[in-house]
Amino acid sequence: MTTDPLTVVVADPNLAPLRTEFEAALPQGTVVHWPDPRHTEAVEAAMADADVLVSGRCTATMAAAATRLRLVHAAGAGTDNIDIAALAPGTQVANTFHHENAIAEYTVSATILMRRGFLRQHTALRREAHWDSPAHDPRAPWPQDLTAATVGFVGFGHIGARCWRLFQAFGARGIAVTRRGDLDAAGHGLLWAGAVKDLDTLLESCDAVVVSVPLTKDTTGLIGTAELSRMRPDAVLVNVGRGPVVDEDALYEALRGRTIGGAAIDVWYRYPADGHTATPAKHPFDTLDNVLMTPHSSGLTRQTFVHRTTDITANIRRLATGEPLHNVVAVAP
Repeated sequence: MTTDPLTVVVADPNLAPLRTEFEAALPQGTVVHWPDPRHTEAVEAAMADADVLVSGRCTATMAAAATRLRLVHAAGAGTDNIDIAALAPGTQVANTFHHENAIAEYTVSATILMRRGFLRQHTALRREAHWDSPAHDPRAPWPQDLTAATVGFVGFGHIGARCWRLFQAFGARGIAVTRRGDLDAAGHGLLWAGAVKDLDTLLESCDAVVVSVPLTKDTTGLIGTAELSRMRPDAVLVNVGRGPVVDEDALYEALRGRTIGGAAIDVWYRYPADGHTATPAKHPFDTLDNVLMTPHSSGLTRQTFVHRTTDITANIRRLATGEPLHNVVAVAP
């Protein structure tokens, strides 16, 4: 057990509104630095004597700047931007979740928005005073509600499982594929569940596809041209995992050519280097009328980060007293 005060660097902007609650939950005497996450040099300078970095990003340069680092704690589930190999041996990497409720709300509402044509109707009525509804325009398609939908889940972890609970409440049917392929379909009320080898069958069978797998070397480009061509022409893709899981070129062409009905994209291919302005992709998705674009905001609610603050500060207290940490995803070799 160590009695020396810990030094913590918080470089996740989403925790700043909860600064008072965060610091109040730490062991007495803990020193906390809040450098501007947009300024890499300020973060590196603060890390010089840090025991803990709270951030979903830790580059090799950042790791080299920290001589005492013992824990890198992501303020979310993703750790793909933490260079684990660059960390000092024994440094622990932990994560936290609690975003599944907010993401499930987003996923179901986005699916309804796209399937019911509300996005198209909003634009038509707002810009052209056109009542794009079969009750007023016989050319308008009849939309379908979720009782008519089969929803496919590519990944069925915290996010997929919570999304499915909400879709179930609307009367939808569900199927899933997972990396391990060992999901108990009956136990979750799914029609069936399989492995990645069954992805094509899932895509052919669904009216909506929810992508929530993490980004790894095996999932990068998991859904490309061939996979998108297997989807139904009116099917909707909702990506809340990571952008590159769905190949950018293939997705743009499928949407532009209406190979699929539409997409709700919350995770992207390019992010702001600093500030809040950046084109999210090399292709002009913003010119397409069958795309809902959101800035990786599906999990961003106050409730998400209140719970994450509780998890992170609890782990820091465990570190201070020598207890085993929770949600450790890796230990630097």
